[in-house]
Amino acid sequence: MSLQVQVDASLKAYNSFGVEVRASRLAEARTDSDVREALQYSVEQKLPLLVIGGGSNVLLTGDVRALVLRMASRGIRILVDDGERTVVEAEAGEVWHAFVLWTLEQGMSGLENLSLIPGTVGAAPMQNIGAYGVEVKDVFEGLTALDRQTGELREFTLAECAFGYRDSLFKQQPGRWLILRVRFALSRIERLHLEYGPVRQRLSEQGIEQPTAKDVSRAISSIRGEKLPDPAMLGNAGSFFKNPLVSAVHAAQLKRAHPELIGYPQADGQVKLAAGWLIEAAGWKGFREADAGVHRLQSLVLVNYGSATGLQLLALAKRIQADIQQRFAVQLEMEPNVY
Repeated sequence: MSLQVQVDASLKAYNSFGVEVRASRLAEARTDSDVREALQYSVEQKLPLLVIGGGSNVLLTGDVRALVLRMASRGIRILVDDGERTVVEAEAGEVWHAFVLWTLEQGMSGLENLSLIPGTVGAAPMQNIGAYGVEVKDVFEGLTALDRQTGELREFTLAECAFGYRDSLFKQQPGRWLILRVRFALSRIERLHLEYGPVRQRLSEQGIEQPTAKDVSRAISSIRGEKLPDPAMLGNAGSFFKNPLVSAVHAAQLKRAHPELIGYPQADGQVKLAAGWLIEAAGWKGFREADAGVHRLQSLVLVNYGSATGLQLLALAKRIQADIQQRFAVQLEMEPNVY
């Protein structure tokens, strides 16, 4: 077997919260063969298989009795390029932001609004990651996944992925599909999405009146860099809670009681509320108990100041959820996967 397996391995370096837990087994998959060997090994050892990418969307609450497989495959290929439309395929282990920058350097636009999002390419469709008016589904062309039940490869189209707000078929069927590579439909003709005020404001501050896709990427990276702490310096998993969807009636009631409430009407008639506003309005911004806390600049971000355990961070998240439910009758949903 070519797969290298570590026994009783620390996962501190493989989760962006920097939580110290250990895995029964740890391996890296650089090829499809590695993935198949890992599946076989987990069966032989009677261990569950837990697949991670950059570890930026997980909260580990204790030692993991499993084979933890870290996707480390690399490779980017241009499959279609007619001078206007391009299709680019990237392996699951590619670092997301580095991939975004690569596409921009190649003169392709479409991913610029998703700059500086942590994680890997393979994890992006799982959550249907999104920012500043763009989601993965908007530029998605297809992906290749391994069915862990049958061992067969399957190609997925946009419709088959069942993308929703921070949701997908792959999240709805945890443990079934292992994403190997993803394809994106990009363009050499720039069609920029500048609907969000902060992006236009940052470009204006920089004196940029006719921005390029690279300008938008740099502006968004600048905004995110100011709002979100670097996991290498302060353990976190980015936005911890989804922006909740409520009925228009409920949103109107909240707006009357809280005129400053931030909400975005949706096409289906619901209203997406800013979870960060709710948490800050409830007084949690900057809260700290031992080494588990809420970031002082961005109330959507839970942070590990050093030695917080996953259970301590989870307990804090649940306290925030209960408080928001009591104050606003709104249920906050966690974004990270909890193990």
